[in-house]
Amino acid sequence: MSSTRDIDALIEMMARLPGLGPRSARRAVLHMIRKRALLLSPLARLMQTVADTARECATCGNIGTTEVCDICTNIKRANGQICVVEDVADLWAMERGQAFKGRYHVLGGTLSAMDQVGPEVLRIPALMARVEAEAITEVILALNATVEGQTTAHYIADQLDGKVTLTSLAQGVPIGGELDYLDDGTISAALAARKRL
Repeated sequence: MSSTRDIDALIEMMARLPGLGPRSARRAVLHMIRKRALLLSPLARLMQTVADTARECATCGNIGTTEVCDICTNIKRANGQICVVEDVADLWAMERGQAFKGRYHVLGGTLSAMDQVGPEVLRIPALMARVEAEAITEVILALNATVEGQTTAHYIADQLDGKVTLTSLAQGVPIGGELDYLDDGTISAALAARKRL
């Protein structure tokens, strides 16, 4: 039996994370072991806490530790605007920019005939219900500028046509780009210059 079996398993698990390969994972694990009391033990406790408490917001799909997230329960953010995003990383990217003061709706992906992802698989029916129930006046489609993102935006626009004002992020978000990789200034500028569909 290898004396480093658990450490090797940790390195292998860390290497599965986005942005980390085997070499980066080895360096990270070695650093955490060297700083065990400062990093490794607190990280292990926090990871267990998050594993036990993290959940999807029942209203918007954000990730938090309560049934309904802080954004959805904030009365000041009930301004009649919903910003529709593909996933939670996009919501968090929008929040970093601190430009949007309304509420969000996370679809959980995009439409894709090849992957057999239809509207019923995504949270599109829940979006339609929210538009009615929350007296929404504007839906901002902040989907990634990919073929799938634009297909999804067109589908939602067709479903909501005539019911609310529909806008999308302005140019500045590059074609093929993803919100999570954009800087805060680009996101803020694109949100401020959104256009009606």
